[in-house]
Amino acid sequence: MKRVFALTMVLALLAGCGGGGKPAVPPPAAEEDQTVQTGDLMADVQAQTPDADVDLAADATADAAADFGVKLFQNCLGEGGNTLISPLSVLQALAMTANGAAGETLAQMEDVFSADMDALNAWMYAYAQALPDEEGAAVHVANGMWLNAAGGLAVQPDFLETNGMYYGAGVFEEPFEPALASEINDWVARHTAGRIDRIIDEVPAAAMVYLVNALSFDGTWEDIYREDQVRSGTFTAADGAGQDADFMWSTENAYLQDEHAAGFIKYYAGRSLAFAALLPEEGVTVEQYAAGLTGAGLRKMLADARQDMLVDAALPKFSAEYGAELTKTLAAMGIEDAFDPDSADFSRLGTCEGNELYIGQVMHKTFISVDEKGTEAGAATAVEIEAAGLLAPMEQVVLDRPFVYMLIDCEANVPLFIGAAESLG
Repeated sequence: MKRVFALTMVLALLAGCGGGGKPAVPPPAAEEDQTVQTGDLMADVQAQTPDADVDLAADATADAAADFGVKLFQNCLGEGGNTLISPLSVLQALAMTANGAAGETLAQMEDVFSADMDALNAWMYAYAQALPDEEGAAVHVANGMWLNAAGGLAVQPDFLETNGMYYGAGVFEEPFEPALASEINDWVARHTAGRIDRIIDEVPAAAMVYLVNALSFDGTWEDIYREDQVRSGTFTAADGAGQDADFMWSTENAYLQDEHAAGFIKYYAGRSLAFAALLPEEGVTVEQYAAGLTGAGLRKMLADARQDMLVDAALPKFSAEYGAELTKTLAAMGIEDAFDPDSADFSRLGTCEGNELYIGQVMHKTFISVDEKGTEAGAATAVEIEAAGLLAPMEQVVLDRPFVYMLIDCEANVPLFIGAAESLG
């Protein structure tokens, strides 16, 4: 019996799920951007090449990375509305941060990652090398670290070395002024092909370090949809409302099934990347279905896709944007001390004149567009490291009622003019 699936949940954008794509060296560390004291920061760092002899599919860290992605997805789903995260982007930014953590802070982060940092660094490096970067299927990953040159920050060389070696992270040192937000946003836009144009709104006075990941995805379908394969239909939203949609119909031969969902894999050119989607059975919500997923279970289902079962598949054309501040989400997953100024231990990152370093924010944004030709996607994650105790107590003064004002001589503190604004007319 032929079964038809109308799918909207992007559960996974998969690397290595078909034939072997051409391995790509990770993108350079944005050398053209490194205009500020990078040489001084890295002067004592000897360039090394990590051991990349990692079996990406068999290594236990692969299950750990998948499990982190599933858990992050589960925790973000509770916020309602469409959800779209890039576990790779978040994990890269957090892993760079964890390379500066110690003690219980590091232990909590490794527990949430389900991997120690030595194993995670090695796996992430090998994974980035294996991501394809060719016509029809390309993933571009970039990492950068911004250090406050005017805040008394002293960074450990080992921290820079580790993140440079495993993540190709560029290093930018400069005074943290309001314009820094635009600089980081411009960097993110360049490395996501303009799909994410803003990750930081403003730079707090306590900000000392930004660890930023940018990721872009471009895939052209192995079999591009013909015009006659696109048909109008109705998509039923979670609230029961009917929505007009254009569905792209095709016959696929990689069938997915578990106890409560069925779906398919559709390959991009070269089969090194693919789109996978799962439709929960009637009466099971996306949230209910996702709650039962595990990283290992998801990877097994994808690896066991049935090639002997044809799928008459209908995929709606859609695009989505998503943004979230992830500190509460990550704390709920078990990373708690890193966000607490009194408990955080980032001594392996550096020091800041006796002020404790901690994570102030984890900002994440994503974008995806799926149409007849293929898929475009982008993601960015920024971890903001702040120094506790740098902000003076703040009071708010809003001149929204009559007030006294003066023009004063600041040496003698004598008013040259003094007045009262009873109205603004």
